[in-house]
Amino acid sequence: MLAAVPLSVKRRAVPGRYRQDAADVSQRELSVTIVAGVRLEASKPAASLDRLVELLRTDLAGVNTLILERMQSPVALIPQLAGHIVAAGGKRLRPMLTLAAARMCGYRPTDDARPRHVALAAAVEFIHTATLLHDDVVDASDLRRGLATANSVWGNKPSVLVGDFLFSRAFQLMVEDGSLKVLAILSHASAVIAEGEVLQLVTSNDTTTDEEAYLAVIRAKTAQLFAAASKIGAVVCDRPEAEELALESYGRNLGIAFQLVDDMLDYSADEAALGKTIGDDFREGKITLPIVLAFARCDEAERPFWRRTLEELDQKPGDLEHAVQLLRKHGALRDTLERARDYGGLARSALDLFRDGPEKRALIEAVDFSVARAY
Repeated sequence: MLAAVPLSVKRRAVPGRYRQDAADVSQRELSVTIVAGVRLEASKPAASLDRLVELLRTDLAGVNTLILERMQSPVALIPQLAGHIVAAGGKRLRPMLTLAAARMCGYRPTDDARPRHVALAAAVEFIHTATLLHDDVVDASDLRRGLATANSVWGNKPSVLVGDFLFSRAFQLMVEDGSLKVLAILSHASAVIAEGEVLQLVTSNDTTTDEEAYLAVIRAKTAQLFAAASKIGAVVCDRPEAEELALESYGRNLGIAFQLVDDMLDYSADEAALGKTIGDDFREGKITLPIVLAFARCDEAERPFWRRTLEELDQKPGDLEHAVQLLRKHGALRDTLERARDYGGLARSALDLFRDGPEKRALIEAVDFSVARAY
């Protein structure tokens, strides 16, 4: 089933091209759905995002409307390309953290036309979407959420530039909010995310990368936005610093757990269910935790395989399958999941400061869902 907020998005269909001339660009309207949930199979795990989506349905509709409004531009390629990735859906987990955290902290909108938490959740999603566009260029990815990536359709240059546009839209929303504290939190997160991406480039193809170096990458490139999205929920309510820090800790640990499961799934998931090509990390020589653990535990006879495939990127048919065998042999996938559970536990504990309520329960279930994706 789909937990979704329907939204009509107009985009031009110009496969493989980004030069647009009125005379030669045929236009068509596509009705798409901005997905605020996840596709759940009949045998779904008990934990899901359904409770969170239903609780935030009205707020999410406001976020989606604002995203559609702010991705518009007189430069036709911008809404066309942005609409492609927005229409592909996604969990909308990061903006939901902002919305749910604000509600848990007692935020009640005034008569303003646009509630603060809705606008800031849209800013968070713009930051995330911009990083996806940039990531797909850096990683030369062809598939995102089960669809062709923007860079595979329009090329690298348009994807990078539209990503920059979406970053700019995010900062416009922050400035309109008027809080220097919010601006400081989200601008710092944006800088740290970029640092994390560069750090990942440094550690790529380096089998000597240890667990702490790997964790430094995912704390920056993934967990930082989870942390910031959660923390600003307390900031818009003027809550005490202790609550800000608790939500920041919740988001950071949830983000780490989420990325650990993603890294494990790259070697163990079904491609259709995951929505991206399985084994991408291996083919790109990315050093993720399963690799770190397996390389540390393997014997001298096995290490040349990892050096050849990940450092030299000399990969042959059957190498991915052999890599999975080694990961399983050394318990690397199992232990990656175990660490994800540990970080999930830290995220749940961070919410102990808050009173029980529907928002808190939904945020806890979001942690359970993030880990349960492994099954």
